[in-house]
Amino acid sequence: MRTGVIFDWDGIIIDSSQCHEKSWDVLATEEGLSLPTGHFQKSFGMRNEMIIPQILHWTNDPGEINRLSLRKEALYREIMMKEELSPLPGVVEFLAVLKDLNIPCAIGTSTHRLNIQVALQQLGIGDFFDAIVCGEDVAEGKPSPQVFLIAAGRIKCNPRHCVVFEDAPAGIAAAHNGGMKAVGVATTRPASMLKDADIVVQSLDELNYTMLKELFCSTEGPAA
Repeated sequence: MRTGVIFDWDGIIIDSSQCHEKSWDVLATEEGLSLPTGHFQKSFGMRNEMIIPQILHWTNDPGEINRLSLRKEALYREIMMKEELSPLPGVVEFLAVLKDLNIPCAIGTSTHRLNIQVALQQLGIGDFFDAIVCGEDVAEGKPSPQVFLIAAGRIKCNPRHCVVFEDAPAGIAAAHNGGMKAVGVATTRPASMLKDADIVVQSLDELNYTMLKELFCSTEGPAA
């Protein structure tokens, strides 16, 4: 049995939620558009192609959605590069353990590829990942399991033998919809919102070898 790990990006590897929120604020100001109350909490983790028409109600025109989406991500990168980016607690140590155990790792996220590349260069942790699946690689957003199924394929693992690390209910649902185990990490949301995960931790530094071994052994059974 070849086991694998798939990580969501924002809220799991890094927390750049403030950069994302600020980039939406700047974009709205540039475009002279308004932002609905609570939009960021509702949309965090969703693809821009869903956020712009469904949450912000700015436009349904595909060309305009694409233009606004690309501008938002460019603003995000400008803001992010001014910040002192660092991995969330326990991330580097956990990735090192997985590497020592020869467990392949992938990133599965709705984030744009260029954002990931810029951040990985800043963090210097790119060598830990065997595959990266981004928003450009999928047609369906979470809770569809598409992003995680593609990631499992790229690290040559049966989805039933994969564990997904997520900080959002939609991501946990996506993992289960793909037949995978899900670990909820309560970085951007309270643990109570992640109760559907197979286990919930506050951060990756809570995981020890025993928990890790039990987690991977449990992938032999049916997903929750």
